Amino acid sequence: MNVRLMLTTWTAFVFTGLATLHAGDTTTGFVSKIHKGPDGESKYVVFVPADYKADKAYPVILFLHGSGSTGDDGQKQVKAGLAKAIRDKKGKFDFITIFPQAKTKGWQANGENGKRALAILDEVQKDYKTDTKRVYLTGLSMGGFGTWSLAAAYPERWAAIAPICGGGDPATAAKFKDIPCWCFHGDADKVVPADRSRAMINALKAAGGEPKYDEYPGVDHNSWDRAYANAELYAWFLKHTSK
Repeated sequence: MNVRLMLTTWTAFVFTGLATLHAGDTTTGFVSKIHKGPDGESKYVVFVPADYKADKAYPVILFLHGSGSTGDDGQKQVKAGLAKAIRDKKGKFDFITIFPQAKTKGWQANGENGKRALAILDEVQKDYKTDTKRVYLTGLSMGGFGTWSLAAAYPERWAAIAPICGGGDPATAAKFKDIPCWCFHGDADKVVPADRSRAMINALKAAGGEPKYDEYPGVDHNSWDRAYANAELYAWFLKHTSK
């Protein structure tokens, strides 16, 4: 082999190797992303477990924030709620967790924010190795309403749901009665009365479902810190897979 051919072969080898290394690089922790959709660019965040490797399928949580995190900065939605619980666990969290941000109030399934959240979920599932049978949905307050709405509209997408201090339409309960549900609310909630969650739980039971419901005595609107700090919630998620 002449020198020129050797150099060409070596250069190709080096660049191919670098490309492979780059493709294999994965940033873990809270990773900022940009989704490009019909309404332009939308910032969001993905939490990637510390042990992430592309040869293992990871369970996924889609988290819907409350109204106070509405905006387009791409960061307010990871200041509290599930993101706080993940930070409190000091990185020992085994779910790829998606944090979209609503640009306006509301996460309803037929609204732009709800549609964008699902598009971002699809995007993350293409970018990372995920377990398609272990996709979980949760949200607080406005995100709790969104959880009920997205569960009713797309019951086939979720292995389990965990709505917190929100409410939904009891008439839709039969559509997702078979999805495992663990709902949380504070009985002293002055923002979203606990009756909203009670109505959904009763409707699911009447439709033949078997939801779990934790109502915290004396707790006002912030029932999410206690709910997301509960390690049993994540173990419960993992017990359920979609069909």
